[in-house]
Amino acid sequence: MSFDRPWLAHYPAGVPAEIDLNEFTSINDVFETALQKYGDKTAFINMGKSLTYAELDRLSRDFAGYLLGDLKLKKGDRVAIMMPNCLQYPVALFGVLRAGLTVVNTNPMYTARELKHQMVDSGASVLLVMDNFGKVAQEVLAQLPGVRAITTGLGDMLGFPKGAIVNLVLKHVKKMVPDYAIPGAVRFRDTLTLGRMHQLPQISNAPEDLAFLQYTGGTTGVSKGAMLTHRNMVANMQQAAAWVGTNIKQGEEKIVTALPLYHIFALTANCLVFMKFGASNLLITNPRDMPGFVKELKGSGFTAITGVNTLFNGLLHTPGFDQVDFSRLHLTLGGGMAVQRAVADKWKQATGVTLAEAYGLTETAPAVCINPLDLREYNGSIGLPVPSTDVCIKGEDGAMLPMGEIGELCVQGPQVMKGYWQRPEETAKVIDADGWLHTGDMAKMDAQGYFYIVDRKKDMILVSGFNVYPNEVEDVIAMMPGVLEVAAIGVPDDKSGEAVKVFIVKKDPALTAEQVKAFCHENLTGYKRPKLVEFRNELPKSNVGKILRKELRDPVKAG
Repeated sequence: MSFDRPWLAHYPAGVPAEIDLNEFTSINDVFETALQKYGDKTAFINMGKSLTYAELDRLSRDFAGYLLGDLKLKKGDRVAIMMPNCLQYPVALFGVLRAGLTVVNTNPMYTARELKHQMVDSGASVLLVMDNFGKVAQEVLAQLPGVRAITTGLGDMLGFPKGAIVNLVLKHVKKMVPDYAIPGAVRFRDTLTLGRMHQLPQISNAPEDLAFLQYTGGTTGVSKGAMLTHRNMVANMQQAAAWVGTNIKQGEEKIVTALPLYHIFALTANCLVFMKFGASNLLITNPRDMPGFVKELKGSGFTAITGVNTLFNGLLHTPGFDQVDFSRLHLTLGGGMAVQRAVADKWKQATGVTLAEAYGLTETAPAVCINPLDLREYNGSIGLPVPSTDVCIKGEDGAMLPMGEIGELCVQGPQVMKGYWQRPEETAKVIDADGWLHTGDMAKMDAQGYFYIVDRKKDMILVSGFNVYPNEVEDVIAMMPGVLEVAAIGVPDDKSGEAVKVFIVKKDPALTAEQVKAFCHENLTGYKRPKLVEFRNELPKSNVGKILRKELRDPVKAG
């Protein structure tokens, strides 16, 4: 069928329509190339300690040696990593991939129930876990006798005496490390010593080999593992690199990684894309400690940062952020959730750099659309499809809709996952017979090929037969100076079927529900205005700071 790509005419200068899929066969290829070009450059920094590309090469080789030589793992075996951002993460990550194995990224905040589900579902035979989360791991591994454990303390790679002090303070002062015991567990530092004894065999990963089992939040039921191949990951790295590369100085960039590396956004954008450019990655272990985060930024001389709307909003409201040196900053990328105009405007004001919104999914490794980086200001769009990617809008009947009409956003490209791990029926629900991935997001396209997310299909509120999209209501209320955060949901209503309810975290303690309603009266048509306003001290959020409307809709949790 003929397919129009109006976006190609509006690509930024220097961005190709297609990427060369044969440039690299695997993530290992990308890694080896970076090592040859940037060996003596700093690859990762965390808590004042840095690792060069050459050191990352040596340490990840040692870890791979342990997995293959001591644990006798075979190609395709799964290794779960359960840690926040720290130097152990990239060492383990590249060690697993260099050994020809598959990484199962695991959220350290998981409960025992969630961890057990992911371990059993993925069939992971090894769990690498940080001491802070050892208690949960102990409970789960007691029920999974075949799984080997590797444990580590946050300070274990920071050198002496700093590392010992960090571990001591976390355990005895901050009480953040509960006592736990996992029989047979090996310390991460010991695995490196043991792995050094082994010769690493020549491992080659094919494009179709599984690099990651990346579990999606499970908003539609049980959490599922998206099968992301080396081809998916490398293609998406190339797509994003082609987009941002026109703006990059090789070997000179420093990117701030506050989103966890176990999340697909930071994994691809910060870890892989910036590795290709020989950048150094500033890993933030606990971005929720905003004053600590701002302190880290102050002397860093960072050039790029990625994040979600709530992260940028949090930074903007943290004392001292206005004293950060933004003179080298030239790239800010927002994704994971909608970027609000109010936040984007304040970011531009504070830093002088446009907050460019991007859009992606775990299932697309993740980038689908990115805004041009030379945008003058926020445009409310998720941008243009990245190279080698087709995007269309489909109606309920599966037919493509014309420009300007609202329907479901669908994607085709080399970054689209192989499917959900061991769930062919779930895969068939999202990837249609023509190979289009159905995202579950309602969107429209304009004449230039820019796409606009109108909302999640399931988050849509139906008021007297009219569609109300929570994003729109939230964007309007976020413009009020007295509002820090806002979320909108639909609640049952006798007259209109559903009514709009908003939950607000105040910035101004004097803000009233009447003021909010009056502001909405000025800015929203009748059926979109909130009927109910509830003030909260905080809103429920996911591990990456995405506001969870689902929890607000749950009557028990919503109180």
